[in-house]
Amino acid sequence: MFVDSHCHLNFPELSSRLDAILAVMAQAQVERALCISTTLEDFPAVHQLAMTHANLWATVGVHPDHENCPEPSLEDLLRLGQLPRVVGIGETGLDYYRLNGRSVADMHWQRERFRTHVRAARQLQKPLVIHTRQAAQDTLRVLREEGENGASGSAGGVFHCFTEDWQVAREALDLGFYISFSGILTFKNAQSIRDVAAQVPLDRLLIETDSPYLAPVPYRGKTNDPSLVPYVARQLAQLRAVSIEAMAEITRNNFEALFTGVSVS
Repeated sequence: MFVDSHCHLNFPELSSRLDAILAVMAQAQVERALCISTTLEDFPAVHQLAMTHANLWATVGVHPDHENCPEPSLEDLLRLGQLPRVVGIGETGLDYYRLNGRSVADMHWQRERFRTHVRAARQLQKPLVIHTRQAAQDTLRVLREEGENGASGSAGGVFHCFTEDWQVAREALDLGFYISFSGILTFKNAQSIRDVAAQVPLDRLLIETDSPYLAPVPYRGKTNDPSLVPYVARQLAQLRAVSIEAMAEITRNNFEALFTGVSVS
């Protein structure tokens, strides 16, 4: 019934108990999950999860926060992005939260890495998984400069774990992107995010855990896993005045539409 569009099952907090997590996912009616790559070094483990388990898929990419790791070339992303069960490019984007004394101008390496991912996604015609933190306008600008406008030839994708305002959401939607909400949607202090979630068109909504992080209420502060994504769906269903079953179907269908070739029936 439910699909977790963004999780990190290869991270040690989850990989050490994978069988138990898959079992509780089944009990919670979480039928599918997308495992997200954050470095080239962790990609083989992410890909192996997708190759081993019929209800898991993978992406390939290098997270903008990772500095001391192999830099992805366009050739790397094109080669790995064509492997079986790899359905997206990312996690990629921009993150200016931890400048550590540097200026935004100093983060040019992040912007170049992001451009490499966008170019790979466009060539492969596979969606981008976008991370943006305190960098929304630069994120949108780079996408536009690289030709992402929602028209033919665009890769499109999803702004994951969305925490920006409605203006950013509107601009992302105008570029053809989906918007994904995490357990943050359930937090007491997240009314501004709920206000955005109440406005996103139903055919552009996704849900995720971003596990092992951001466990939803009533599990906030604990280790998250995909079995908890129904709590995000329930909050979103309440905001949109639909049943949780309807929200599960909406977000499941959206996942399948975005990540072409993934059957979730």
